[in-house]
Amino acid sequence: MNGFPVEGVPPSSVFTKAVYLDPQFVIASPEMPFTAALANTLSEWGFTEVFSDGEPVENNAPGAQADMIGGRSAIGDLDKLQQAERFYESFHRYVETLFAQVEKKKKLYIDLISENVRAACDFARNGHRFLMRALQDIEPVRDEDYLAAHSARSTIIAIIIGIFLKLPSHRLLELGLAALLHEIGMIKLPPQVYLSSRPLTEQEKKLIYTHPILGYNLLKSSDFPLPISIAALEHHERENGTGYPRQLAGDKISLYAKIIAVACSYEAISSKRPHKEAKDGYTGMVELLKNEGKQYDDTIVRALVLSLSIYPIGLYVQLSNGKEGQVVDVNPENPRYPIVQIFADPTPNGKNKTVKTSPDGLFILRPLAQKEAT
Repeated sequence: MNGFPVEGVPPSSVFTKAVYLDPQFVIASPEMPFTAALANTLSEWGFTEVFSDGEPVENNAPGAQADMIGGRSAIGDLDKLQQAERFYESFHRYVETLFAQVEKKKKLYIDLISENVRAACDFARNGHRFLMRALQDIEPVRDEDYLAAHSARSTIIAIIIGIFLKLPSHRLLELGLAALLHEIGMIKLPPQVYLSSRPLTEQEKKLIYTHPILGYNLLKSSDFPLPISIAALEHHERENGTGYPRQLAGDKISLYAKIIAVACSYEAISSKRPHKEAKDGYTGMVELLKNEGKQYDDTIVRALVLSLSIYPIGLYVQLSNGKEGQVVDVNPENPRYPIVQIFADPTPNGKNKTVKTSPDGLFILRPLAQKEAT
């Protein structure tokens, strides 16, 4: 790993690989601009050097990030998907190191966390369909690492919902920060409680119910803005008043908390946990759409469905003609019939054929587990 003087990194350049403060602590993902604000923050903390296996590349062209991963880019879908995979893997590693720092009772630095969340917002704004496919294809994490994985994945999903709701940039950043840190209080509990695969005792359940309060206190003491701290406090509140810790209902719950509740519930349904196997994304969508007991805000659930489709981006599917494929984009006209890339059905230029499914033509027969897809 090579060292780079902080003052010598060109402003707004991007590193081709993750950037570290030390061999363990990731501070910037690939393709994340190394801004003057980030350099100033590092200098204020007394850091004069950063480390990376990559190189800083100048990125001065306006809209370079959008051109790199947006729909009009000259590079192919495979390149964009690989960029999304690299970005998410680095983002996930950053969250793991961040949580490890908190576990060691080190202070949370909002400026540094904000830079990483801002990069996730930028990537999601221009390439969320590739990020969702990357999340689908990432290998399941070890049980002991699930908390960081859940937080990283929930952050991406919450940001996508926020983009669909047209949140302004500063509010999207706040939402991303709140989503990333919504479970930070869990780190203060014994791991054997939140990693348990057995039914919890009543005392252990009471401990779990304290984690939103622990997270709120930690964020408040680290000078995070109140809306972010409140979102961590309220992310387990439910529309019908059955949540915790304060049994709030309806409009008493903050918008960020409502979004995080839907994002992390969808993530929890569709991902492996120490105590359960993952369900497919379609099943997760259907469960949220049923909204049994009216736990979730209907507007937020609809935003999730309309931004990812009922058969969500990244899902492997079998089509009505017997062929298999992967959902790669939303059909804005009807979320029940997304755009699917068909495997083993190349176009004349050698790329997999992409089709818009429809009720009268080719449609999705059923979702497939990744191991079923050929």
